[in-house]
Amino acid sequence: MSAIRFFHMADLHLDSPFKGLFGLPEQNFKKIRTSTFEAFDKIIQKAILEKPDFLLIVGDIYDGENRSLQAQRRFQEAMEKLFQHKIPVILSYGNHDHLNGAWTRFALPSNVYELPAETSVVQLNIRGQQVNIYGFSYSDRHITESMVDSYPVAQDQHVIHIGMLHGSEASDTTHAVYAPFTKDQLLEKNYHYWALGHIHKRQFLHQNPPIVYPGNIQSRHRKEQGIKGFYDVTLSQTSTDLEFVPTSAVVYNTVEVDCTNVFHANELLKKCEEALMLNRQEYGASVVELHLKNIDEQSQSLFEHATVDAWLETIREAEDGIEPMCWVQKLVLHQSSVLYEHTAATESVMNLMEEWDISEWKDILKELYQHAGGARLIEPLTEQDIKNLMHNAQELLAEEIQRA
Repeated sequence: MSAIRFFHMADLHLDSPFKGLFGLPEQNFKKIRTSTFEAFDKIIQKAILEKPDFLLIVGDIYDGENRSLQAQRRFQEAMEKLFQHKIPVILSYGNHDHLNGAWTRFALPSNVYELPAETSVVQLNIRGQQVNIYGFSYSDRHITESMVDSYPVAQDQHVIHIGMLHGSEASDTTHAVYAPFTKDQLLEKNYHYWALGHIHKRQFLHQNPPIVYPGNIQSRHRKEQGIKGFYDVTLSQTSTDLEFVPTSAVVYNTVEVDCTNVFHANELLKKCEEALMLNRQEYGASVVELHLKNIDEQSQSLFEHATVDAWLETIREAEDGIEPMCWVQKLVLHQSSVLYEHTAATESVMNLMEEWDISEWKDILKELYQHAGGARLIEPLTEQDIKNLMHNAQELLAEEIQRA
């Protein structure tokens, strides 16, 4: 039997609002605001050019349950283009765009198979090879129970079996746990490929057969760093070849600048300019956190008479108008370790923070997360967030003591 070829993508989040970005020039904000559409357009263009046998989209096509008109129009037009080129699309809806949301309906062409709330199978015949694709769409935003038992065990080994599942490993607490599963549960189904969605980080849970998260196609905030994209998969009953295809229109990244032996302001600005230019050459349009490392006694003097905000504004002005855009979202100073030695008091505070578990951190931050205005703007607290908070708190404590 011949091999089949398909694109596996997930978490398009079309028309994402991109929270937490302030002060951008209008052209930069527009670039970021339309980046999910631009990333999606790259996929459609590649599909039309190379004509895979079908596309799999595993949940969260839209960023919200109301499915904005602009996002639906852009998606519907893309599906029409694929229809003209006879490329099938099998899609499921996830927790962000579940079936019980309220939206104005757009009719999709007949090449698009929308999976219902009940686990179902789509059967395709590709050059004589039968392909069974199993999956479901979220009926509501919160599906906390496991759905794996609703997937049938593969019986006919003359068929290529593919599972689509928008959910997370039961043991993974770094993201909201929906439709939980274990790797062993998936392997018991005897499928040739598991196409996953929901986790925005690209990763393999298993190699043979592949159990794969492609990640999202475009970063939406600073926690989603690096290049995003989808997998171009060639699959047979005995082999799999996966190629990651980048789609990011804007890359979120961290850029480091070594401040050792930097004494004058123009030296530091030159180093920042060079670091940002290298980032621009490698990643194209980007949003970066600029980390100034190894600030010793000599370079520390640069920040005694000018605030971090003043430096940030100066760096942004120097980058203004250069294409592709490189927006410096945040400037972070890292003091050289030789400048500061922990006292017994600071060691005590830091050791105490390291002993706090996630429930204690949640209790400390409860006023922020329970605030009616702020809670809707921040993501749920994860273990990785806790590690970042603790690291930042320790750095802030050291910096404040140095200033005292």
